[in-house]
Formats: sequence, C-alpha cells, structure tokens
Amino acid sequence: MENSRTLKDKILLVIKGLAMGAANKVPGVSGGVVAFVAGFYEEFIYSLQRINGKAFKLLFRGRFKSFYQYINGKFLGLLILGMLVSYFSVSKILDYFIQHYELYVWSAFFGMILGSIYYIAKDFKHWNRSTILSLVIGAAIGIAISFMNPAKENDHLGFVFICGIISVSGMTLPGLSGSFILILLGNYVLLLVDSVNALYDTMADMLRGDFNFTSDAERIRDLKILAVFTAGSTVGLVTLSHLLNFVLKHYKNITTAVIIGFISGSLGVVWPWKETIYKADEAGVFLTDSNGKQIIQNYKRMIPDMASSETWIAVFYIFVGISIVLALDWYGKRAENI
Repeated sequence: MENSRTLKDKILLVIKGLAMGAANKVPGVSGGVVAFVAGFYEEFIYSLQRINGKAFKLLFRGRFKSFYQYINGKFLGLLILGMLVSYFSVSKILDYFIQHYELYVWSAFFGMILGSIYYIAKDFKHWNRSTILSLVIGAAIGIAISFMNPAKENDHLGFVFICGIISVSGMTLPGLSGSFILILLGNYVLLLVDSVNALYDTMADMLRGDFNFTSDAERIRDLKILAVFTAGSTVGLVTLSHLLNFVLKHYKNITTAVIIGFISGSLGVVWPWKETIYKADEAGVFLTDSNGKQIIQNYKRMIPDMASSETWIAVFYIFVGISIVLALDWYGKRAENI
C-alpha cells in the first residue's frame, strides 16, 4: 500500500481528507460516506485497527520506522493532514455557504447522499432474506436517529468521554453524522465550539507569553473537557475500527446492507427543506455560543413549495450533488483502466 502510491495518489488522498474533514464537521453529513464512496473505506478501517498493542510495543521500543509502516502511516498521515487543513479552511468556507445559501448547500448534500446510496447499492448482488432484513434494520435506526429530540448539555467528564467515543462514529460508520449525534446528546456547542475556542485562546495566550489563563477556572474546565473528549474520540476510533474490521471480514454482505439502509434512513437529517430550531431560555431569548452564534437545537422538516423558483434551484443542486458522486465513480473506474 505504502510504496505503490504515486505523487498524484498522495495529492488525491489529501483532497479526500479535505472532503472527509469538511463532511465530519457538518451536522447531518458523515465523513464515513466520503470514505466509502471515494473507495478508501476498507483501507481506512484496516489502518486504524493496526493501532494496537503490537504498534505501541514498536513505538515504545523506539522502532519508529517499523511502527510507521505497521500502521500504514503514510496513508493515515496524508488523510489526517487533509482533515486538519479542512478544519481550518474548507470547513470555514462551508460555514459561510451554509449561513448564506443554506437551502442550496443542504440540497447538494442531499443529492450527494442519494448518489452515494446508488453508488454503494448498484454493485451489491447479494440480496437475500438476511441482507434485506439488515437493510430494513439499518433504515429504521437511521430514521429513528433523524427524529430524536436533543438532550440537555452535560459537562460531566464521564459523559464527555462517552460523547467522544460516540461522536467519532461519523468517521467510521457511513451515514452516521458525529456532529448531529452531539446535537442530540446536547453537547455539540460545548465540545465542538466552546472547548475548541478555549484551546485557540490558550494557544494565542501562550504565544504572547501570557499564562494568566491558568487562574481562569472556566478556561481550565473547557480545556479539561476537550482533553477528555479527545481521549474518548481516540478510544472510539481505535475500538470501532477493530469491530468494523471484524464484521467486514466475516459479515461483509450483511454489513454493506446495514450501511445502505442506514444511509437511506439518515436522509431525513439532510432534508433540504427544513427550518432550524434554535435554543431559547424561558423568556424566549435565543441562547448563543462562545462565538456569538445561536445554538441549534433541532430541525423542523417541511414540504417544499413547488410554485417557488427557489425550490427548483434547490432541485437543480440535488442533481449537482448526485452528479458529483457519479463523476467520482466514473473517475475511479477510468483511473483503474489506465
């Protein structure tokens, strides 16, 4: 895997990381779908499950080159590089478009997920009683998650650790949005806004030589929360990858059927025609996070107005989203034949 990659392959892998990072940040969209459609899902899971006891033995013995090769380090490194760059660039651009052209962005995502369902299902030839049942179960779980009501914010460190384990599922389970799960758990703002802002502020203070933050109880609390959340995410990523590697190896057809059903069921989360419901206090005043943005509580889905030109522009973007996925499929097949 490592030595056969050309420079073009490496650049494409960073771009795939950019796409995966941007998808992971948006509530309702799953980075795992990007991995599945872009054709590196199984290698991604394989590489993650190599982070095990043997890998740590190599690391602690100072055998860094062997450790790097054992965990498929070049692949993971390029992918993670893309995700990090995405977090500080592409995802910011995405935030802007969601703020100003929300309907069209969600329409494009909806189309991309429709295209993903077609992409995954078109070559699946193993339909039988067990795979059809798996499809139905996956769809039912996806639909149930789509219509759940969010819980209240909870900063207990044990719960934060569990949030980390669950939220990282968006990277490993196609169709399950880690960001949306955090909204349902009530901790999206706490973990992906407030605690991340605390880290940015702390790094800026340290670069200026200002260490007064050590006496700021709220800042220290947020940093502790971020550290525990990161630990939970790491544990979740490695644990889930081992589990998924096992089921893909032994129950690949059933797993694929569940994924097709789950992605289909989760379409409700990215339904373009929805009204965002924001959190408010008892007096009806909207609450804001540490960035001054209103806090999303959930979404109210609506039937589109077919007489509106905006609706038809949104439909156009749905087809744009489908076309992007089909173009990736076409490009992948063309690259294989070269």
